[in-house]
Amino acid sequence: MKVTLKPATTAQAVAIARLRMATNEKLTRDFGRGPWSSTATDKGVLYGMRAGRVYVARDGRTIIGTLQLTTTKPWAHDRSYFSKCERPLYLLAMAVAPDRQRRGIGHAMIEDVKRVVKASPGDAIRLDAYDLPGGGGEFYAKCGYREKGRVTYRGAPLIYYELLL
Repeated sequence: MKVTLKPATTAQAVAIARLRMATNEKLTRDFGRGPWSSTATDKGVLYGMRAGRVYVARDGRTIIGTLQLTTTKPWAHDRSYFSKCERPLYLLAMAVAPDRQRRGIGHAMIEDVKRVVKASPGDAIRLDAYDLPGGGGEFYAKCGYREKGRVTYRGAPLIYYELLL
């Protein structure tokens, strides 16, 4: 499947928040309450647009996936675990619509985000994933991200991942 990420617009904030919330609710149903059980809001999406760039993947007019890229290191990340890079970007808040999961959309988004980061220009993509049954660690490893470390943040085990470009 081919996916092209496009910068989100403020008019899409409500739809993005709904997609993130639907994803959070599915994870909670499938794996119980966890760090993913938070509420997603349009205000949170708009904040993400101010703090970085939010992108969407669409099928026609329907948003089927979203993620955020930022140059600002998330609070849970300890730089000492990562490679020395001049222009790393941090991937946050990736979500695929529950009714579109397991169809290659997430993988296609991860492939296209490389294009976006290189054009930014960035030289690495960093992220964290919960080391829990509902976490995405295995997914990112399959997409070629290298594990850089493991930490516990607010009681949740995290795996740091990095992809050098």
